[in-house]
Amino acid sequence: MNVVPRDLMTEIPVSSADFRGAMRHLTGGVSIITAGRGKDISGMTVTSVTSLSVEPPTLLVSINRDASSFPLIRRYGAFGVNILNSDQLDVAERFAGKGGLKGADRFAGSHWVTSVSGVPLLVDALSAVDCEVEEIVERHSHGIVIGRVRDVRNSPRTAALAYWHGQYVAVDQDEDAVRLADVSVPARSRRGA
Repeated sequence: MNVVPRDLMTEIPVSSADFRGAMRHLTGGVSIITAGRGKDISGMTVTSVTSLSVEPPTLLVSINRDASSFPLIRRYGAFGVNILNSDQLDVAERFAGKGGLKGADRFAGSHWVTSVSGVPLLVDALSAVDCEVEEIVERHSHGIVIGRVRDVRNSPRTAALAYWHGQYVAVDQDEDAVRLADVSVPARSRRGA
């Protein structure tokens, strides 16, 4: 493979529209990031959660610095990651700002518990993860928040909510394995792995 030295490359600016179009092809799991304590709480819908490390358990999330949750994460040094199941579209839309709800009002209509760190965790999420902030790296419009996992609550459910091409889609382990088998694509559960 030939690598062109950076000084010989012509800088071609990438438009925001082109970049957004490319990112629409990237399927992301839908999570609610929660922050704050007591009545001083907020949350937001994201697809930017990723595992950073297993030892120690650490997550990474990218959050717009203008989001109402960002100053709460800085102030309290903690956040929750609530991985949504396939029937929680209403929760995803509420925390994405649909309907104009903000702050603590977004939490109405769902059952929440207070985590060890004090952030709200969604009771019926696929997984609810309590994180302590290790570091925040600010770049451009966002903060990359690195969180050490302090507690995990897992559900036995298997159907997740994902976001792809501007739409929410359900991903169901059992149903999708059957669909894949029907089109002759090997599925792990069929091979006994």
